[in-house]
Amino acid sequence: MQKFVINGGKKLSGSINLSGAKNAALKMIAAAILTNEECILTNVPDIADVHTMLKIIESTGAKYEWLGKHKLKIDSSKIKSPQPDPNLVARMRSSIVLAGPLLARLGKAEIAEPGGCVIGSRPVYEHWNALKKFGVEVTTLTNKTILECNKLIGNKIILDAMSVTATENVLMAAVLAEGTTEIRVAACEPEITDLITMLKKMGAKIKGENTHCLTIKGVNKLRGVEHTIIPDRIEAGTYALMAIAVNSDITIKNIIPDHMDILFNRLDTMGVDYKLTSRNKKYSDLHILPSKGLLHPIKIDARPYPGYPTDLQAPTAVVMTQLNKTSKIFETIFEGRFKYLDELKKMGAKINLIDSHTAEITGPTPLQGAKITSFDLRAGATLIIAGLIAKGTTEIDNIETIDRGYEDIEGKLRKLGADIRRINS
Repeated sequence: MQKFVINGGKKLSGSINLSGAKNAALKMIAAAILTNEECILTNVPDIADVHTMLKIIESTGAKYEWLGKHKLKIDSSKIKSPQPDPNLVARMRSSIVLAGPLLARLGKAEIAEPGGCVIGSRPVYEHWNALKKFGVEVTTLTNKTILECNKLIGNKIILDAMSVTATENVLMAAVLAEGTTEIRVAACEPEITDLITMLKKMGAKIKGENTHCLTIKGVNKLRGVEHTIIPDRIEAGTYALMAIAVNSDITIKNIIPDHMDILFNRLDTMGVDYKLTSRNKKYSDLHILPSKGLLHPIKIDARPYPGYPTDLQAPTAVVMTQLNKTSKIFETIFEGRFKYLDELKKMGAKINLIDSHTAEITGPTPLQGAKITSFDLRAGATLIIAGLIAKGTTEIDNIETIDRGYEDIEGKLRKLGADIRRINS
């Protein structure tokens, strides 16, 4: 076990290079199972979840090779096992998206109960109910679910909610199904659109990207592909919010502004001074400038894209401790995502937890260093930001949760002048 030790209260400055999107990379690794030809991915983030997902597909017979720090080759030509290693699956929620590709490739999938961040109810039944529409037989046992079919048959599938992973699972099953599949109430996050771009390069026939209705005409086989993963908008948002919280001059390089419109809307409401410098038609640099006075309170409703990202809810909360007057959070997706608030209270934050979905935070409040614990990935990044704001020393335990989704976070912060180090607990 390791922990971060942070000596806070320092001004930061400089620039940050973003990593590839975690929530795209994991699904693209799963998508590589859909073809017996080689797939090459670039801009792959060097994070724990990626390494876990690679070990999971390796347990089914796939092979992988790093061609560079962020370039990956996957060969699924010899995939043979429909049962990914259950011990690895239990470590990561995203592993559930292997069900669709395994069914499409092998006609069978045996999926253990997936793990991941403990942030509330994350039901798997919506995945299995959707896959049943293809003619899949689903048998639920105590410790795993067995899915089998002779042939996937396209169908109209109406999801229970705009679930990202359910959309991706159904999508990856549909590309090799017989006939046409229509997915209604589909999620449309940029990472799903990037996955669709990759699948279309592989020969999939998909219409409706960036909407809540996808139409997929199944094909007999998919070819190999080379694809560059989009930058991580959640990492970009995390560092932007950090820059605001510590009131520092920081540039986040190579963002896709179209993916972050809702965040910019809230920055405007706060009165944040920021600039977007265009690199080309798609990419820009985001420059956050120090504020000359108090920033205004905001309200956020965490919702599916294009709403405010639930993954930025916690980092936004720590910014709220430094805003003037009372700000409000309404979390519509997960009911267990407020555990980190108790850790912020230990540092002096003024928080009123109204219910499991609603919190009010009053500022500006000076934070004090404390010994605190990271309960999940995004909460962990939030506590790092709090430690950077706080006077004195902050120690954060259970930082393995942070390593799951942020590449070299302490290295990137040290380049900005942060006093942060990783030590053994």
